[in-house]
Amino acid sequence: MIYTVECSFADPASEAEWNDFYSLQKLPALISVSGFHTSQRFKAIGGGCPVYLAVHTIDDLDVLTGDDYRRKGGGNFAKWQQHITDWHRNLYDDIGLAPAVAHDERLALCTDGPDPLVRLGLEPLALQAVALEQHPARRWLAVLPRDRAPRDEPLPDGVHLYAPMTDQLTSARPLSTVRE
Repeated sequence: MIYTVECSFADPASEAEWNDFYSLQKLPALISVSGFHTSQRFKAIGGGCPVYLAVHTIDDLDVLTGDDYRRKGGGNFAKWQQHITDWHRNLYDDIGLAPAVAHDERLALCTDGPDPLVRLGLEPLALQAVALEQHPARRWLAVLPRDRAPRDEPLPDGVHLYAPMTDQLTSARPLSTVRE
């Protein structure tokens, strides 16, 4: 399943420290949680969406309610909580592992159906929200080579691009194949 966390950060004075914490401490802690398989962090290119996006592959919702998650990763934002805005969490149905996005690529997300991504020459993966906020209910994602990203023309409606802030971290544990 794909677990997404989106937010913006309202304090420029501590934003670099926040980013170091999230990228260098929180993501490695999350990938050590039983049931987490991939984790990668992104920054939006352009407006109209939260600035930061983390995309994780997890086994199921139980991972996010377990003791291991609470101990190692979930909810340890006390120092920055007052500055976190536009915070959203969603769990999407299973598409396998989240795609790894290289530094010369962009993650494209669309809420207006697959067609805008197809018109960009991409092969989008469909996501259906199944837990947490469940908004947006449907999303499509695709990996876009940076040199194919529109430069002078606006992106199609509903499409947001994200640049990777980290490499995708992966767990050595196999992805669970048990589904209910």
